Amino acid sequence: MKNLGWSFESLLLFCLFVSFSTHIVPVSSLNSEGLTLLSLLKHLEKVPKEVTSTWKPNSSPQATPCNWFGITCDDSNNVASLNFTNSNVSGKLGPEIGDLTSLEILDLSTNSFSGTIPSTLGNCTKLVYLDLSENEFTGEIPHTLGNLKSVVDLYLYENYLTGELPESLFRIPVLQTLHVEYNNLTGPIPESIGEAKELLDLRLFENQLSGTIPESIGNCSNLELLYLHKNKLVGSLPESFNLLEKLTDLFVGNNSLTGPIRLGSVNCKNLLTLDLSYNKFEGGVPPELGKCSSLEVLVIVSGNLSGTIPPSLGMLKKITVINLSENLLTGNIPPEIGNCSSLLTLKLNNNQLGGEIPSSLGKLKKLESLELFENRFSGEIPIEVWKIQSLAQLLVYQNNLTGELPLEMTQLKHLKIVTLFNNSFYGEIPASLGVHSSLEEVDFISNKLTGEIPPNLCHGKKLTVLNLGSNQLHGKIPTSIGHCKSIQRFILRENNLSGLLPEFSQDHSISFLDFNTNNFEGPIPKSFGSSRNLSSINLSRNKLTGQIPSELGNLLGLGYLNLSHNLLEGSLPPQLSNCVRLERFDVGFNKLNGSVPSSYRALKGLATLVLSENRFTGGIPLFLPELVKLADLQMARNAFGGEIPSSIGSLHQLIYGLDLSGNGLTGELPDKLKDLLKLTRLNVSNNKLTGSLSVLGNLTSLLHADVSNNQFIGAIPEKLKDQLSSDPSSFSGNPNLCIPRSFSINNNSELSYCIDLSRRGKSGLSTWKIVLISVLSSLFVLVLVLALVFICSRRRSPKERPIKDAYVFTEEGPSLLLSKVLAATDNLNEKHIIGRGAHGIVYRASLGSGEVYAVKRLIFASHIRANQSMMREIETIGKVRHRNLIKLEGFWLRKEDGLMLYRYMPRGSLYDVLHGVSPKEDVLEWSARYNIALGVAHGLAYLHYDCHPPIVHRDIKPENILMDSDLEPHIGDFGLARLLDGSTVSTATVTGTTGYIAPENAFKTVRGRESDVYSYGVVLLELVTRKRAVDKSFPDSTDIVSWVRSFLSNKGVDDMVSTIVDPVLVDELLDSDLREQIVEVTELALSCTERDPARRPTMREVVKVLCDAQGLVRCSSGSVR
Repeated sequence: MKNLGWSFESLLLFCLFVSFSTHIVPVSSLNSEGLTLLSLLKHLEKVPKEVTSTWKPNSSPQATPCNWFGITCDDSNNVASLNFTNSNVSGKLGPEIGDLTSLEILDLSTNSFSGTIPSTLGNCTKLVYLDLSENEFTGEIPHTLGNLKSVVDLYLYENYLTGELPESLFRIPVLQTLHVEYNNLTGPIPESIGEAKELLDLRLFENQLSGTIPESIGNCSNLELLYLHKNKLVGSLPESFNLLEKLTDLFVGNNSLTGPIRLGSVNCKNLLTLDLSYNKFEGGVPPELGKCSSLEVLVIVSGNLSGTIPPSLGMLKKITVINLSENLLTGNIPPEIGNCSSLLTLKLNNNQLGGEIPSSLGKLKKLESLELFENRFSGEIPIEVWKIQSLAQLLVYQNNLTGELPLEMTQLKHLKIVTLFNNSFYGEIPASLGVHSSLEEVDFISNKLTGEIPPNLCHGKKLTVLNLGSNQLHGKIPTSIGHCKSIQRFILRENNLSGLLPEFSQDHSISFLDFNTNNFEGPIPKSFGSSRNLSSINLSRNKLTGQIPSELGNLLGLGYLNLSHNLLEGSLPPQLSNCVRLERFDVGFNKLNGSVPSSYRALKGLATLVLSENRFTGGIPLFLPELVKLADLQMARNAFGGEIPSSIGSLHQLIYGLDLSGNGLTGELPDKLKDLLKLTRLNVSNNKLTGSLSVLGNLTSLLHADVSNNQFIGAIPEKLKDQLSSDPSSFSGNPNLCIPRSFSINNNSELSYCIDLSRRGKSGLSTWKIVLISVLSSLFVLVLVLALVFICSRRRSPKERPIKDAYVFTEEGPSLLLSKVLAATDNLNEKHIIGRGAHGIVYRASLGSGEVYAVKRLIFASHIRANQSMMREIETIGKVRHRNLIKLEGFWLRKEDGLMLYRYMPRGSLYDVLHGVSPKEDVLEWSARYNIALGVAHGLAYLHYDCHPPIVHRDIKPENILMDSDLEPHIGDFGLARLLDGSTVSTATVTGTTGYIAPENAFKTVRGRESDVYSYGVVLLELVTRKRAVDKSFPDSTDIVSWVRSFLSNKGVDDMVSTIVDPVLVDELLDSDLREQIVEVTELALSCTERDPARRPTMREVVKVLCDAQGLVRCSSGSVR
């Protein structure tokens, strides 16, 4: 049995050996390069199935990987090519790649490789072609790649590479192509670039390269393609560029290059494309460019060019594109440009060019696009230009051009876009315009055109924009135009057109309709309600009759509806409540009657409501407070009757005007009116109102109030003193109103001064009796108060007594409230933390019944200075009362800390709304941003001028502006506030936040009101751009102020706005009123951020500018519409 056992063990060992050998023999027989490839495979996370099925040890009978996917071997069975291009591979490129020393081609392009490029790649010295483009490589370019002395083509573009360009790359003797564009490379272009003698194609664009362009680049005598645009290069263009005889394409746009352009010599005969746009050059277009005889494209947009256009450009017979727009060019267009016989596009817009357009441009028989807008051209467009049969686009708006539109323009078969607005063209529009072409955009606004609208403008059925407003056109709208389904923007405003309005079909594309100020008659067609794309309708100032069609309620996307100044009758259709996106609704100056439908409470987005000059009755609607965004309410001269409902004080967003004049209203001004803290204009004249005007003294933002022709009594509030001097008529017709003797004004009104009781000793009570009565009354009140306090303190339950070490200035129930707060936060447990501020931690406390508070815990420092700072914050907040300032609900001082209680703001801070984790949830239309800007301005103005002593915040930023559920801003965190005592206060440390600190305070802490104005200006720029004060997208060491001002070098604010504005607002820029408002707010922001504090406006001036920027009710004008 023993011998048998040993035989069994031997047999078992033999079987295991045979089995194991069958698996390991192929691996051991696989050559070293195959093993290297398998090692590389371990670093990959995702590979195509072709790799998993072929990259196996036993898949190659020759013990080589030559038949594996992506592998090609040379005659000696060495791996010569590894090609994974566009194979959906992810993972890292392992260092083992350096062991493939016979590799000649490595193409891993268009995959998802990540990590760094291994330095061992430099061991593959036989590489001729290396392509790692369109991946996710990070880190620096290894300098060891300079060891690849045989590489001809090197592609590293579209990765996330950082660091500097290795000098060694340009010492590769046979290198012809180097593409590293679309990375994050920094530093200078190496001087060694001049050693790359064989370089043909160099692309370094879309990086962050800095420094100057080396003169040594002129040694790259074979260079054909050079792309350096969109970097941070400075200095002048090297003159050595003129040595590059073979250069065909030169792109250096979007840098910060300066100095003169020294290009154009006998050596530029091969140059085809030259783009120098968006730099800061000095001087003009070099005349020497006329020697570049092969030049096809010349683009220098926004290059700070000055001087005149050189006639020598007329020598460029092959040129197809000349774009010199957005510069400072002056003089005339040289007639020689007409010799550029191959020219397809000529763009000279946004310069200061003048004179007449040369007739020689008519020789440009291939010209397709002529853009000369926003210059100073005068005279007529030469008839020769109108005869260029290839012309597709003619944009000459905003010049001083004149003349009639010739018949020749109707023969332009390729004409698509013709914009002539803001000129002085006159005469009739040719009747056959559109017959021979497929017009897409026709914009003739603001000229002196007469006659009728041509009937064939939409003959090609592609017309999308028809703007003929502000002319002298007459007649009816042609039926063919009304039935043109392709029109999206249709503007005929301010003409003498008449007849009926056109009918629109259900599948019509119309979205913007403006026919205001004409003589259109008849009813508003019901078919308007079928055009579901309509978002804006303005039919005001016509002679329309009949009722407002209920079908308009089908326009669910309608945002603007203006039917004012017509002859409309009947009641308001309840169906309009379906237009829930409606923001502006104006039916003023008609003959409408009845009450306002209660269904209109659904119009939650309504910001402007104008019902003035109609015959409405039924009292002021009680649902108005539900329209929470209402900023302008005009209801003058109707027959509403009744009293002013106290609930109108809930319209907290009312800013621009409240006009209830001429309605037969009775009763007193409701006390709740004092809550309209944003209201700037109030008109309650020509009613039967009684009582005093004292409530108006609480309206901190009020600029003008008309209370004339009522029955008010008593003294005029201090708030209205200035108005009494400037506009005494606004108080007339109130015989029982009087002027306080404390007003030091010239009384030009019909009102008398209030009677001073101290001077009435002879006619009434003597002085000593009045004094005695006053003293006794005061003593009685004092005794009564003390008695009540004693009784209440005796009745207070033990649970309601303040804690032993608490100092409280809450209004009521302090200790009970504190107990609730501590219970709601589990004794200030960390899980309730919602933020951390400069002086402490903020907790969320939900007390039930919908009461939610924010509790700020102040941790006291050991030294008295910090303790005093905290107490200053508490004291400041406790005194302030303003709608746009955070209100302190309570405070407890304990031995180890202090607790401050505020109402919880559900929308967080303005920073959260603008830059939060999911900012797209807050689309933030311009009206919301504007209201935020105005609210913050009101709050700061109150701190600066209505607090005694005035208060400087010292750290205005979005994080310190809290937002309630209605996006109403509340300024908080007065931890850095200083009380001004008439002089500027300094401290030893710099306070504030980077990006918001005014320049004068960068290294010192002088803090006046001007500092807050600067910080507010930064916040305004954030509202316009939705970029942070210090944003990652800005160039190094640049804040938002510098970034915005960088666009001003060659542009006005109006042009710049389209570049910097938040993309979400781009569509709103199409509305000229909104665009003007955004431009004015941007200009205000730039004014607030002036480096010189003396040049900044005050916050009171800021409030006025913002009010004036609103297009419907301007602060300088009356509120009556």
